[in-house]
Amino acid sequence: MTQRRSWLEGWRLLAALTLSLVALSLWIASMRQFEIEGVGMVIRFTARSSLLLFCLAFGAAALARLWPNAWTHWQRRNRRYLGLSFAASHAIHAVAIIAFAKMDPVGFAAATSAASFIFGGIGYTFIIAMSATSFDRTAVLIGPRAWRALHLVGGYYLWFQFMVSFGMRVPAMLPYAAFLLPLLAVMALRMIAMAAHPRGRTVAAG
Repeated sequence: MTQRRSWLEGWRLLAALTLSLVALSLWIASMRQFEIEGVGMVIRFTARSSLLLFCLAFGAAALARLWPNAWTHWQRRNRRYLGLSFAASHAIHAVAIIAFAKMDPVGFAAATSAASFIFGGIGYTFIIAMSATSFDRTAVLIGPRAWRALHLVGGYYLWFQFMVSFGMRVPAMLPYAAFLLPLLAVMALRMIAMAAHPRGRTVAAG
């Protein structure tokens, strides 16, 4: 029996999420007249929206295997578009960071380090590569083995980077520990799904 599909799927989902993120980012920045404080708020907002979208995409296959229902099937079908929405969120995040660097070079230098440039650059390289190969033609071009390796390594790297980025703020701001919970949960789900369905590891890996 074919599954009933909702209107908010595929490219419509990607467009709706991207336009919402752009509109919300502009609204947030406008609350501070697009000054440096508003840009900082956009950076924090898009870091959190990226975390949410990443977890939705990263855990989609595991959830669908462990708890098959209408929501998890929807999430699994739209994993590609949730991942691309994550990339869009992080693109807005990058624009806000560049604006911060232009508007307050001294503050930007104090808030960053060589390590943040290196590891952040690697993360963005993975995001670009994974986004570029999220289309049927490009996925065929690199082949299934390379595709799986790229999305597996990239996914785990981004998970680790989120853990470090949010985790390092916990000692100074304890509420940031709440952002680690979805990351830990999605990793636990993937491990449980792989243990329960060892032959489906390549499916859960994406």
